[in-house]
This record gives sequence, structure tokens and C-alpha cells, in this order.
Amino acid sequence: MKYMMFVCSDTEPDTDPTPLPDIDKWVAENDSRGRRLSGNELGPTSAATTVRVRDGELLVSEGPFAETSEVIVGFDLLECADLDEAIEVARTHPMAREGRLELRPFADLPD
Repeated sequence: MKYMMFVCSDTEPDTDPTPLPDIDKWVAENDSRGRRLSGNELGPTSAATTVRVRDGELLVSEGPFAETSEVIVGFDLLECADLDEAIEVARTHPMAREGRLELRPFADLPD
């Protein structure tokens, strides 16, 4: 099952003083196991552009869609057997301690 894992900042990071897991090791391990299909960091929110169409008019604005202190800073596309495996993959990601990870399955669309 495919999951999009949104990597997000958080205003309340973990206060555990132990070192964070190494992101390069996390990527290498999950790539080698076939659980991480793709992923990347995103540019800063100052580089975001929001596009909408309302009443046939194109509306383009600078910045992210939402005004919030927590933002999406990256993503990983996961292939896992089930949600439990996806949660275990997310649990070991360094941003699980510094930020938050949102797992969302891809929708099953009718053919």
C-alpha cells in the first residue's frame, strides 16, 4: 500500500537530549528495503506559490496556502504492507522527534 508521508515542522519538538537518528542512514535503510520510493526536502515557504481559480478567474498568491507556524518541509512516498509498517517507518524518521509526520494513504479511485 502506498502512503504519502508529509514531513512537517512543529512548534513543540521533543526535548529528549539523545542525538537524533541520522537522516542519511534512515533514507539508505528504507530505500534498500523498498519502503521509500521517493522523497525530498521542500524549499522555504517564502518560495511557495498558491494557485486557485474562482469564478473563472486565476488567482495566484505568494506564500503557502495556510498561515500557520507548522509547515510541510518535505515528503516521502512510502510503499508498506499496511499502516502499522508505515507507522514504524515514520517512528524512526528524525523529524518524528523534531517535527511531525502525517501519513496518508493514496485514494483507491474507480477505474
